[in-house]
Amino acid sequence: MSGAAGVPVTGGATGPGRVEPGRVRIFDTTLRDGEQAPGAGLTVAEKLEVARALVRLDVDVIEAGFPASSPGDFEAVNRIAKETRGVAVAALARCREGDPQRAVEAIRVAERPHLHVFIATSDIHLKHKLRMSREEALAASVQWVRYGRQALGRDAEIEFSAEDASRTDPEFLLRVYEAVVDAGATTVNIPDTVGYAIPAEFGALVGRVVDRVGSGAVVSVHCHNDLGLATANTLAAVQAGARQVEVTVNGLGERAGNASLEEVVMSLRTRPTQFPGLASHVQTEQIMNASRLVSYLTGFVVQPNKAVVGANAFAHESGIHQDGVIKNPLTYEIMTPQSVGLAGSTLSIGKLSGRRGLQGKLRELGVDLEGEALDAVYREAIALADSKKEVTDADLLALVGQQASEVSDGIALGGWSVTSAHGGRSTGTVTLTVGDETRQAEASGNGPVDALYRAVDDALEPIVGWHPVLDDYEIRAVTAGEDAQGSALVRCHRSSDTDEPPQKATGHGLSTNIIESSLEAYVTAANKLHAEARAAAEGGEAAAAQARGAAAGRLP
Repeated sequence: MSGAAGVPVTGGATGPGRVEPGRVRIFDTTLRDGEQAPGAGLTVAEKLEVARALVRLDVDVIEAGFPASSPGDFEAVNRIAKETRGVAVAALARCREGDPQRAVEAIRVAERPHLHVFIATSDIHLKHKLRMSREEALAASVQWVRYGRQALGRDAEIEFSAEDASRTDPEFLLRVYEAVVDAGATTVNIPDTVGYAIPAEFGALVGRVVDRVGSGAVVSVHCHNDLGLATANTLAAVQAGARQVEVTVNGLGERAGNASLEEVVMSLRTRPTQFPGLASHVQTEQIMNASRLVSYLTGFVVQPNKAVVGANAFAHESGIHQDGVIKNPLTYEIMTPQSVGLAGSTLSIGKLSGRRGLQGKLRELGVDLEGEALDAVYREAIALADSKKEVTDADLLALVGQQASEVSDGIALGGWSVTSAHGGRSTGTVTLTVGDETRQAEASGNGPVDALYRAVDDALEPIVGWHPVLDDYEIRAVTAGEDAQGSALVRCHRSSDTDEPPQKATGHGLSTNIIESSLEAYVTAANKLHAEARAAAEGGEAAAAQARGAAAGRLP
């Protein structure tokens, strides 16, 4: 697999529970906590693509998922563990029978396995969620940390998280951390699970933990953004002695999200006097590419004014600002666009370009493709160049993202047509093939997209017994101009789905024809739902329940 090699954080001279002097370890949880953002589900192939981007970023740890939550998550964690090198691969597990065993099984093959076990320690969680006493929680913590140490050996990283630590009685919290370190934990994590803390108090709490167990374990923090303070709390923790930070690309995560990788990393780099002698090893020039990939695959658009990676982060509209930046960029820019991967392009892609030219352009954008993957993007790029004036950087990145999110076409779209007139209803016709059966259907609707979606429903339901139900639909231009590509995003569930809430699938479509991109997105979502239904049918009811994540817990 291509990508920058990471610096070892387990084993070697530093060993488990140690971080190189001057190092802040970056623990990326985009694929686990980030994916818990409602609607942000990723396929195994998409998770692998994000993992490759994280390797290029040179993060220290990739938390690949929660193996006990579903067979799909187990497969994703196991494949990432097998296929990534130069980075530790972590798996999350609750402190309860079954979870740690499944996690160990998934990551045992990793170059550097990192088991992450957690249990809630705040009284409100113990009483209302777990229904157990403090002593029972303490015993479970020690039991499963000790299990992890025995199962993975002395050189593995064993991390323990006290869920809702910021609302836990401090003396009990310190007691738990001391006990798990004695049992073999090499990292202790302090989660601000509900984003309740403010920097001054959180820094003070972290300082107490560092004083108590910092000589025996790495102290880590995991901050949520419910009050908009996740990055601030994380930086306060680093100043107080934390040497691992748990972050996500674009700040993705449950509710208001997590501490943002790009904000924390660039704060350390931009304000060295506030963090004397401390730095991460992240290749910051890869930040923008990782941000775009995660945004595309999850369907979560980065807000324009988002720090570091937003579209306006390096845009200047005011005349005063423009004048200052022209004279000296430092007047209004505290970091350069190039430092986060916004270097200007030098190659243009058109219909006469060759594969080598496209490959070089993609490398400028931080994407390294070869073989069939390059050929697939090349075919799409040349076809696009025939239909629009200019193929921009954004167009190319959208094509790369589209290829990464392709799914098997168990439901194949053979053809379509639609008619629409002013003041009247639209009529759409589609031809679908599922296995050996092909059906054509015609339907009317309130507009061309609605008509085609109804036609897909009518063609599909007699074959598979269900049709997609549209929950969300978005369309946006990839670039400016009348010939821009339209990127369509849909979220759907099956009409036969009786679960509450129903399992949803995301579909993307990309075309200069917004009707075509909308139809592609709908059929892609249908394919994901179809694959899940087939897996459930093959695995039986128990596997179906597991595949839907019925047993999934939630991270600290």
